[in-house]
Amino acid sequence: MAKTFYLTTPLYYVNASPHIGHSYTEVAADCLARYRRLKGEAVFFLTGTDEHGQKIEQAATAAGKAPQMFVDEMVERFKALWTLLGISHDDFIRTTEPRHVTVVQACLTRLHDENALFHATYDGWYCTPCETFWTKDELAATGGSPTCPNCQRPLEAVKEEGWYLPLRRHQDWLRRFLKAHPPFIQPQTRYNEIASLLEQPLPEYLCITRPRRRVGWGIPVPFSDRHVTYVWFDALLNYLSAPGYGVDAERFEGLWPADVHFIGKDILRHHAVYWPIILHALGLSDERMPRLIFAHGWWKIGEQKMSKSLGNIVDPYAIVQQFLKGQSFAADVYRYFLLREVPFGQDGAFSEDAILGRLDADLADDLGNLVNRALSMIERYRKGVIPDFGSENDRLGRVTDDDDLKEEALQLSGRLDESMSNLSFADALGSIFQLVTHANRYIENQTPWLYAKDTTGQERLNTILRSLAEVIRIVSITLEPFMPSVSAAIWQQLGMGGTPRRLADASRWPGISSGQPLGARSVLFPKSEAGAAG
Repeated sequence: MAKTFYLTTPLYYVNASPHIGHSYTEVAADCLARYRRLKGEAVFFLTGTDEHGQKIEQAATAAGKAPQMFVDEMVERFKALWTLLGISHDDFIRTTEPRHVTVVQACLTRLHDENALFHATYDGWYCTPCETFWTKDELAATGGSPTCPNCQRPLEAVKEEGWYLPLRRHQDWLRRFLKAHPPFIQPQTRYNEIASLLEQPLPEYLCITRPRRRVGWGIPVPFSDRHVTYVWFDALLNYLSAPGYGVDAERFEGLWPADVHFIGKDILRHHAVYWPIILHALGLSDERMPRLIFAHGWWKIGEQKMSKSLGNIVDPYAIVQQFLKGQSFAADVYRYFLLREVPFGQDGAFSEDAILGRLDADLADDLGNLVNRALSMIERYRKGVIPDFGSENDRLGRVTDDDDLKEEALQLSGRLDESMSNLSFADALGSIFQLVTHANRYIENQTPWLYAKDTTGQERLNTILRSLAEVIRIVSITLEPFMPSVSAAIWQQLGMGGTPRRLADASRWPGISSGQPLGARSVLFPKSEAGAAG
């Protein structure tokens, strides 16, 4: 029995509302999950929320609420956004859930009982916004400034006793593992970053607890009533707790190891150093390590990274519900922009003008125009019924045009598979829209409106219209992972009804039954409304 494809997002920290960075990771993961399902694979797509730690405690206090009430309310904002964006996750885990707490405490107990932890006093620096410890040696390597190397905010000097997981003890193993598994971290720049880090001594240990007197909001440490679990040790273990580690062996074997962890590059060290070392300390073999950690880039406003402290966060709700108001498929327009605008893994520049540019040029002028023109002609010239191809005699002089369009359409699924295997979402969309452009050019070159006026050109007109219908069918199938609502709408307009969309059918020609009536039609991307939104 084939293993289920298991992919995850990080757990989003719920000290504030979701922003574009959260939605970027989520949309990318959803796109990959939908693509794998489109291929007929079993998929388990996990997402969720990180709800413990000092930041949550502080945010709850500022809001005048108990931490549990505060996180309960914030979680609903994330869930509502994922519904708005059409996210198809299979599980949503919260670190306050008993199923997660049970696994975290079991892991702590196992490490403690196997003498894999030790008790000591930490004397160094702590970044509350990043919930990250920094040793004096690490800060010396970055200039010795008491600011966080990640977020550049002031660090807090901390001296506290607790329980520690050795890091340097596992460094040689991790270095060897990384060299033996180059695909473990992508893109290559992020692999190089961690490989370089491992050439220098890691911190001696990682503190995996916090004193209750300093941080009361966390998972209790089972062997010490004076401590709660460090939020990063807690959160990383969700990748084990959701598939049933230590609780449901059969379920766990069918899911683990994770095939892809999607993260932002700012939490690379936690996932590419701490996480494999935690797993190694728990006794998991090299073959049981996650297969890929992909750290994508940041969205910027101009040259400036977005951050809450700078007040330049982009709110996905505002983009979808206000800026794109009047667009029936506003969420899909937003998804398309995120996945097409910048190669996955690189930083991207956000602007409202860039969204409108993609909407007007790619979606309205190219995709929307193709669907509207082709189906309108089938409605006008063939009473809304898909015609059969014309006879071979009527292709004389046009064989190359027809065959070139057909060949590109049938090659699309292969190109898509190559791009998606590399997580190149922008390239995959580029291939789809290359076919859309080809089909629009085909319409202009074939001049079907002229054949419609000529009684001797009706067979030729049938070939043109049927070829366009087949291309639109293939475009609808291949768009499903990226723009699921638009894909479904095109499918419905073609009259495909309840026929499932499967990637394998994108390699068939023809794939529509002759005589099939079109469904109800509407303009996919009304430009006037988009202009008003801008």
